[in-house]
Amino acid sequence: MTDLDDARIHAALKAEEQHLLDQIGEDPPFFDQVWSLFRNRNAWVTWLLMVSQTALFIASVYAGWRFYQATDALSALHWGLPAAIMLLMSLIIKLALWPIAQIGCCGGT
Repeated sequence: MTDLDDARIHAALKAEEQHLLDQIGEDPPFFDQVWSLFRNRNAWVTWLLMVSQTALFIASVYAGWRFYQATDALSALHWGLPAAIMLLMSLIIKLALWPIAQIGCCGGT
């Protein structure tokens, strides 16, 4: 291959890449992506997950508070383990929605 072939290939690929990027456009702003979760046809699932996530977070804060008030090891384990598990569950639910916001934002609603 010659340098001329390399230049032609590079120019063709650059033009094709630019065409694809023009079709895609820019990413919507963050809050448009988030709010699109609550406006699409499956918004009820998002609302259900957010209610569950909020309840788990509040319960984990309460259990964490009781964990720090515990006076013996068994009582601390009784409150600390559920606090940690519920906090992780609420985090997993929240993070599970982010890929959906990235994929479904402002399109296909």
